Amino acid sequence: MCLVVAVGYYAYEVYSFTQTIGQSKVIKTREASSEVAAAPKADIPIWGGTERVNILLMGVDSRELRPDELPRSDSMMLVSIDPTTKTYNLFSILRDTYVRIPDHGRARINTALSQGGPELAMQTVSNFTGLTVSNYVVTDFEGFKSLIDAVGGVEIDVEKDMEYRDPTDKGMYDIDLKKGLQHLDGNQSLQYVRFRHDAMSDYTRTERQRKLLLALSDQMKSGMTLIQLPSILESVQPYIQTNLSTVDMVKLAALGFGLKPSAAGGQQLPPMGLFQESSRGGSVLIPDVESVQQFVQEKLNQTTPDPAPATP
Repeated sequence: MCLVVAVGYYAYEVYSFTQTIGQSKVIKTREASSEVAAAPKADIPIWGGTERVNILLMGVDSRELRPDELPRSDSMMLVSIDPTTKTYNLFSILRDTYVRIPDHGRARINTALSQGGPELAMQTVSNFTGLTVSNYVVTDFEGFKSLIDAVGGVEIDVEKDMEYRDPTDKGMYDIDLKKGLQHLDGNQSLQYVRFRHDAMSDYTRTERQRKLLLALSDQMKSGMTLIQLPSILESVQPYIQTNLSTVDMVKLAALGFGLKPSAAGGQQLPPMGLFQESSRGGSVLIPDVESVQQFVQEKLNQTTPDPAPATP
């Protein structure tokens, strides 16, 4: 009898989570323009399927927005899952990348979300990378912190002392981290991925974001148990929004626990050498889109690891 009650409880928690996570609670959704048709829903393949699944992850800063205003994406990452090899590629998209946004002309890629919602952001990233992107997940600062705390934090080797005083929210989002290997909670993890005061600015920040996401993936696969699932779902539900269906999320979860990073590892888009810096409307990166798409395909098909960078 206890087993039946337990199974029913977990089933109810998962069902409740999947029924509410798609609601417009992190950002408002807008109807796509005539040029931006809704992307066809891509079914998540069962284990052993062959079609890649491409999911756009967007982190937003919704502070100081008007009720009818959409935020820019503070961070954009594209996860491409190959269920055949049970591997995934993780691409960080530099937010100052200057691209064509359908029906809106050319602008920074991170403005696509604010101009047309998740549909426009997915279409813009599809055009930029050459991959079909029809699924998204968006979260804000609090959702990120809640997820990290729900899994018990992550272990990260912080490369250097990091300090920044945020003028908004009375210091709530200040950054104050010390160099060294340590276990970061949700607030500290957010500080780690937000810090951008490096010589390489956003390049180094996106590298840290990939590093933390990989650590989070390892933590969830090794440390998460069925008993923890309801509390994890409950903690992140108010802060995460997606267009993944209930069935697709269940399939994706089944895939996720057996996935490992591809041989190519994580990559930045556009990569070094495939863009030009420009001062139009502020400092932006003008990519060689055709070469970027070729680079993406090369990384998706790579079977041997990239060589480790030389140490000084």
